[in-house]
Amino acid sequence: MLKAAMVGLGRWGQTILNSVQGTSDSIRFVHGVSKEPEHAAVAEKHGLRLSSDIEAAIADPEVEVVFIATPHSLHLQQVTAVAKAGKPVWCEKPLSLTRAEAAQAIEVCKQAGVPLGTGTNKRCFASMRELRRIVEAGTIGEVLHIEGHYSNEHSTRVRGGWRDDPNESPGAGMTGAGLHVLDAFVTLAGPIRQVDARMFSRKPGPDPRDVVAVLTDFESGATGLMATVRAAPMVWRIHVFGTKGWAEARGEDTVTVAEIGKEPETTTYPHVDPLRTLIESFASTVSKGTPFLITPQQILDMVSSFEAVCASIEVGRPVLIGETPRKFALG
Repeated sequence: MLKAAMVGLGRWGQTILNSVQGTSDSIRFVHGVSKEPEHAAVAEKHGLRLSSDIEAAIADPEVEVVFIATPHSLHLQQVTAVAKAGKPVWCEKPLSLTRAEAAQAIEVCKQAGVPLGTGTNKRCFASMRELRRIVEAGTIGEVLHIEGHYSNEHSTRVRGGWRDDPNESPGAGMTGAGLHVLDAFVTLAGPIRQVDARMFSRKPGPDPRDVVAVLTDFESGATGLMATVRAAPMVWRIHVFGTKGWAEARGEDTVTVAEIGKEPETTTYPHVDPLRTLIESFASTVSKGTPFLITPQQILDMVSSFEAVCASIEVGRPVLIGETPRKFALG
């Protein structure tokens, strides 16, 4: 069984622990890192040795892999430290807030020869696994257009701290929810070429009321449309339109397929824990060398698209992937 360290014992670090600790045959957390005194109880609950800095976790001879769930601005530094120590690293999404830093983190792991994981776990919904299979099998033909929406009451459930800091979590609802839609887009339709994003705010934080809407152009020639509403109840919808029909993943388990000339068919698949599925995929990558469910290129494509969306919101015009408009670059 793989032994791991959890760097960051806040809300999401605890979510990771709760998904596998004591129940997985693949991985067990043995070391926790946090500077917050109240997290001593979290470490005790999960049987973790507790330290206040990542260096102690990296140096721990029992730790074989390090998971990072810390503020986004720390990711590159922390991923680099873990990789250079020769240990595989899982970094929560986004890997970085910029394409340049994400590319640097990926290259550091490549040069060190260590696996890199990240936490876009919504791709492991039963509905999304089936939707990807349908698209890749060519059932609906060539992808022409894709639409997506993910809202999850983020503004009403997650308040205070670095997640309310626009320097750490830019793009309104994009950092908490919209990133998962971008991940679905690049997984199903390939790299994005250009985005045109707008953010509409009716109430600033705390507990903001805002909407982000994005038009996307893909390198393949396909188009896309996505949105996220931070305060809205949970909704997940990814709808792919092709030359032979369409397919839609709605919620975690349901897929509807409509081929041209046929009636739509809806199927509900057995429910799975998407986070646990992704974590155990990474554990298998580390221990057995099996491919991780998210490739480094997909990680880079998602971060690149996210940076462009944030830039487009800032400057109020379409932005090409890899472009950093002057206004956005200056903050």
